Amino acid sequence: MSLWDRIAGTAQSVLETLKSLVGSGEGASGVAFTIAVIALSAKMAKADGVVTPDEVEAFSQVFTVEPGDEAHVARVFNLARQDVAGYDAYARQIAGLFKDRPGVLEDLMDGLFHIARADGVVHDDELAFLQDVASIFGFSDFEFARIRASNTGEAVADPYLVLGVTPDASDADLKKAYRRAVAENHPDRLMARGVPEEFIALANDKLAAINTAWDELKKRRGIA
Repeated sequence: MSLWDRIAGTAQSVLETLKSLVGSGEGASGVAFTIAVIALSAKMAKADGVVTPDEVEAFSQVFTVEPGDEAHVARVFNLARQDVAGYDAYARQIAGLFKDRPGVLEDLMDGLFHIARADGVVHDDELAFLQDVASIFGFSDFEFARIRASNTGEAVADPYLVLGVTPDASDADLKKAYRRAVAENHPDRLMARGVPEEFIALANDKLAAINTAWDELKKRRGIA
């Protein structure tokens, strides 16, 4: 029985498949990440009550379906998007899958933000959904604020936050934070984490926000 045969029956079986991956030691595999993207993306799209064509298109931008798998993926996505209920169970299972790889969890948060802002605005219900998922993933409120800032055009409004530092950070600490952020979001680093190639485009957007924040802080502080 193929993977898609195993998960195409009900939305609950998606969660069961995630559990089985944990038990078999396949938690860090691309398969697990794929299922995570499908399940949480669908729940994310439903968070504000309506799944729009823009959100479905945004999902397709961060997850390319292999030829022949379109119907399977569509069925899982459509089942999961019927309501938001159960998203916390998916999130907990995913957190367990990647507990030693926080970079992968942040990559997934970036993908969810991409879907949330597809219709031009991140609604309050979507933001609450994202914050709860981030908490389940183990991100602090400050870390979530940093992820949010780098995904919602807030790089100039609060450049310190994008770099993950406070305004009292020294120039040397700012440079270290900037270099660390760039390294963590470099395409080679993402590929090493095993995320889909589509996420490289999201990483480039995030790098742009990081560079915007750094340029703004250099101006403010007169850093050469």
